[in-house]
Amino acid sequence: MKHESKLATLLASVIATFAAQGAAAQEQITVGYFQEWPMPFQYAKVEGMYDEALGMNVQWRAFDTGTAMSAAMASGDVQLSVSQGVPPFVVATSAGQDLQIVDVAVSYSENENCVVREELEIDKDSAGELAGKKVAVPLGTAAHFSFIQQMNHFGVDIGSMQVVNMAPPEGAAAIAQGSVDMACGWGGSLRRMLEHGNSLLTGAEKEELGILIFDATTGPADFVAENPDVVATFLSVTAEANRMWNSGENTDKMLPVIAKDAGMDEADAAATMDTFTFPTIEEQLGEKWLGGGVQTFMKGVADVFVEAGSIDAAKDDYSGNVNTGPLEQAGAM
Repeated sequence: MKHESKLATLLASVIATFAAQGAAAQEQITVGYFQEWPMPFQYAKVEGMYDEALGMNVQWRAFDTGTAMSAAMASGDVQLSVSQGVPPFVVATSAGQDLQIVDVAVSYSENENCVVREELEIDKDSAGELAGKKVAVPLGTAAHFSFIQQMNHFGVDIGSMQVVNMAPPEGAAAIAQGSVDMACGWGGSLRRMLEHGNSLLTGAEKEELGILIFDATTGPADFVAENPDVVATFLSVTAEANRMWNSGENTDKMLPVIAKDAGMDEADAAATMDTFTFPTIEEQLGEKWLGGGVQTFMKGVADVFVEAGSIDAAKDDYSGNVNTGPLEQAGAM
């Protein structure tokens, strides 16, 4: 009994040591997000809700594009990315990066588009005139996918166009200067583009063409697998912030905080968020989203990118790049 007691004590000590080491390894996480992309999670970010729930320090890093988020997750600099666009996620996973979608961060269609310089006087009835024109596109993003689909719809040969890879802020500056004929982007950059031109299709018209625009919270598969409780807790805080915003009862206190954190004035932040939808956990787990719709949509995006020559090959199935476990756990919290 004495030896058994000593063994039990030793085992308890070893377990405690490993537990302490694990806690030390997760003293903080780094999360990627976009500036000028106002979302309810930013209220929780500023108010320390994530830090309190997780019991650790959450570092936040701003990005210009979803492709940069993928690179940061590949290097291990970022553990989770909030609101990464589906197309850049598809580009990365098609190339072999082991990333997973863990929730649907936001659904939007009015807040991403391509804008034609007003001097050209081109609209959807004369879109064929875009052949041969110069366009600024953030390659491998939702805006890139939308650009391809819109040009295909209008019968414009993309091969005839001069496509320049520009992040949305750069594209907005380029169309303002008249150095490009069309620019594609989102958020504040899209609003600035629209000061100098017009879009060809409305959000509703894009959705009718199957151009579904939404972002996801993503992370490296190994991080998600090794830290399911951390991811679930993070998603539960996000869901609570979304619930607070969706209720309409907390706008006055949340909007100023969100706008400031997004680097926007309140009017612009409110106008942007009016075009956003933040699905509940129950909705996200349904067939339209993570219950099958997202997986099917990713395959469609990948096939379009292969046809356009943007990626070498598509995966046969993207189901392995969706992990609903943490979100289901968050829903039970």
